Amino acid sequence: MSRGAGGSRHRGRELALQVLYAVDLGLRRPRRAADAGLTLELGAPAEILEETLAAAEGAAAAARPGGPVDEDAARRIFDAVASHFEAPDSARDFAWSLVRGVCAHADALDERVASRARNWRISRMAAVDRNVLRLGAYELAHTTTPAAVVMDEAVELARRYGSDASPAFVNGILDALAHCAEGANGASGANGANGAKRGGAS
Repeated sequence: MSRGAGGSRHRGRELALQVLYAVDLGLRRPRRAADAGLTLELGAPAEILEETLAAAEGAAAAARPGGPVDEDAARRIFDAVASHFEAPDSARDFAWSLVRGVCAHADALDERVASRARNWRISRMAAVDRNVLRLGAYELAHTTTPAAVVMDEAVELARRYGSDASPAFVNGILDALAHCAEGANGASGANGANGAKRGGAS
């Protein structure tokens, strides 16, 4: 793992993913936390799974099925997960900024991911893949993190927490989203330049 700011942000993304995973499971209301498969870096996860998913289910109770949770609910879930997650304050702050952003833009992010996921509905994706993609899509659209860094980090998360097929799946969709964003930015820049030329000639 890299050191310094990069290592802190990597750790923050790990925490953010696990919070988003808990939010997702809370909204879907699994019957037993032990059946949910929540991946936490803990020695005795059974009780912590129960505690975390209890917080997630409680916070999600007022949300519409499959819909986003509000910021207060997301914060309760974040605190439940983060209390068992070893990370510096800078990583926790970064993780919370990601969780808050993903929850705030949940519907739009799912639409963006779905637009590049051929033959895959969001609801049918593996939970880890779905939330890695939401995280990556948010960073691509709403932060200044370089696309290459976003994709490398997302693929690493998918490799660590997902299935054997997850890294390639995540990489393909985020690569398409990144190229789409680059094309839109290029068109916007060209239109701005053309507008400036027309303005100067008038």
